[in-house]
Amino acid sequence: MPEIILKNVTKRFGKFVAVDNLNLTIPTRSFITLLGPSGCGKTTTLRMIAGLETPTEGEILIDGVTVFSSEKGINIPPNKRDVGFLFQNYALWPHMTVYQNIAFGLENLKWDKARIRERVKELLAMLKIEEFEKRYPSELSGGQQQRVAIARTLAPNPKVLFMDEPLSNLDAKLRTEMRTELKRLHIDTDSTFVYVTHDQLEAMTLSTKVCLMEKGLLQQYAAPLEMYLRPANLFVADFMGSPTMNFLKGRAEKTGENTCEVSFCGLKRTFTAAKPLGELPESVTLGVRPEFITICQDSDVKAKVYSTLPAGMETTVKLQLGGEIITSVIFGSVDFEIDSEVSLAFHGRDMLLYNGETGALMADGSL
Repeated sequence: MPEIILKNVTKRFGKFVAVDNLNLTIPTRSFITLLGPSGCGKTTTLRMIAGLETPTEGEILIDGVTVFSSEKGINIPPNKRDVGFLFQNYALWPHMTVYQNIAFGLENLKWDKARIRERVKELLAMLKIEEFEKRYPSELSGGQQQRVAIARTLAPNPKVLFMDEPLSNLDAKLRTEMRTELKRLHIDTDSTFVYVTHDQLEAMTLSTKVCLMEKGLLQQYAAPLEMYLRPANLFVADFMGSPTMNFLKGRAEKTGENTCEVSFCGLKRTFTAAKPLGELPESVTLGVRPEFITICQDSDVKAKVYSTLPAGMETTVKLQLGGEIITSVIFGSVDFEIDSEVSLAFHGRDMLLYNGETGALMADGSL
C-alpha cells in the first residue's frame, strides 16, 4: 500500500485560494480524515490527490511516483493513479443488478469472466450483501446501496480508497452502523483510506489521523485523541468535541517556572503547566472540556444552574459562573433544578492555556 505526500500544494480559483500551501504526508495503511467546515478546502484536496482537480502549484507523490508537479509539468490522469473514489451519491447504475454494478469496472479492465465472478463473490461476502446479488439499486436501502458502491470501488484493488462524505445521505442510526463497517473494512482490506467529512464525530471515531482545515489552511494534523486533548489553537479546540470546550477569558501572571495565577470569571486559580512556561501575553483563554468540570458537594466555587439537558447516560448542565455561561457534562442519570446553586470543581491535568491574542496553545496542565 502506498504513502501519499503533498508538497506545497496550492489551488486557486481566480483570486480565491481554496487550498493554501498544504504539506501533508499520508502514511501507508492509514485512515486519514480531511475535516473542516464547508468551503475549507477538504474536498478540493481530495480531488487534487485523485487527479480530478489540477493544483495551481506544488507536487503530489503516490507510492513514490510523482503524479503531479507544477515545476516538472507532470499531471498523471485519474485512471492511471490506481485509486478508487466513492462519491456522496453512490452513482450506481439503476438498470444494472448489484452483481453487474460491481463487475462493470472489471469488465472495462478486460478481466476474464471467471476472475470477475471470483472477485465479485469475494466482495459480496466481505460487505455482507450476498443475498442482494440479483437486486437492482431501487430495491435496496440507503445502507445497502452504500455497501454496493464500496464493493464496486474496491473491485479493481485500488491502492487508495477516497471517500467524499459517503455517509451524509444516511439517517443517524445507519450512519453509526456504517462507521463500524467502514472501520472494520479498513482493517480487512489493508488499504489506505482518505475520507472527507464536516462531522467531527466521524473523524474522531474512524481516523488514525485527522487533518483539520479552515479557509484552505491546515490547522492541525494529529491522531483524534491528541487533537481532542491538545488542540493546537482555539479554532481546533472549538471545532473538536460536542458539547464544545469552555473558553474562559482572563489574565495570567507568572508565579514560577511552571506556574501562573489565572484570573477568570471572578476567580483566581493557580495553573500548573506540564512544561516550563514562556513569556505570557496580557490576555489568555483557559480551555476546559465540559467533562473536566464537576458538580460536587463542597467547593468554594459556586455557580447557578442555567439549564439542564438530561440524556440518560449523561446530563449536559449549563451554569452561570461570574457572568459567563459554562458547560459541564455529568455522567449518569442525574438532573438538577434550574436556578439552584451548586458547587463546582475543576479536575484533571487536561486544562489548556491559550494565547488570548493569537489563539495559539501555550501550555497544558491543571488548575
